[in-house]
Amino acid sequence: MTTFENRPNTALLIVDVQRDVVAQAHARDAVVANINQLVAKARAAGVPVIWVQHADDGLVRGTEGWELVPELHPAPDDARIDKAYGDAFEDTVLAEHLAGLRVGRLFVAGAETDACIRSTIHGAFTRGYDVILVSDAHTTGDKTEWGAPEPASAHEPVLELPHWPRPQRGNREDGRRGFPGAQPLGRPPFPVLGVSRWRRHAI
Repeated sequence: MTTFENRPNTALLIVDVQRDVVAQAHARDAVVANINQLVAKARAAGVPVIWVQHADDGLVRGTEGWELVPELHPAPDDARIDKAYGDAFEDTVLAEHLAGLRVGRLFVAGAETDACIRSTIHGAFTRGYDVILVSDAHTTGDKTEWGAPEPASAHEPVLELPHWPRPQRGNREDGRRGFPGAQPLGRPPFPVLGVSRWRRHAI
């Protein structure tokens, strides 16, 4: 569970599902389709969706390869986070954005499992978040040459999560509309994709 106080809300974090990042990824089309399902369920539950995009010397911001894959369609009011490191929290405004939403729990999906997904999950743990990796909504290319497991082995579901909390909207302490520190309104009666839960004490 989260170590934050008064952070009852949940967000969905979609990491680096960019054209060049997933071009050779394991089960690319199936994973992207699952991410689309996950985003739709998040929107139906009122859960904010946050899109992360990586850029570096080999993946230049603004190029076609840097763009999100064409099957994914962020909403105009979705948060967009640009990053230059594996951890989506490092040298970005992600932590501040989540604090404004009073988020203490993150669902994570995207790419690549053995790189930026792992780095972002560990970055979230060290900052106190409860983190849930959606097992059939993340992927990676073949990195066995560097000692990583086979890509297919990273997608075995460990836990079925039946639902996630619906955030409660209201007035924040600063008087703006936002997500106050109140109990969630309820839980939507729909199943979420299989997930693998990573907890702080397991590291």
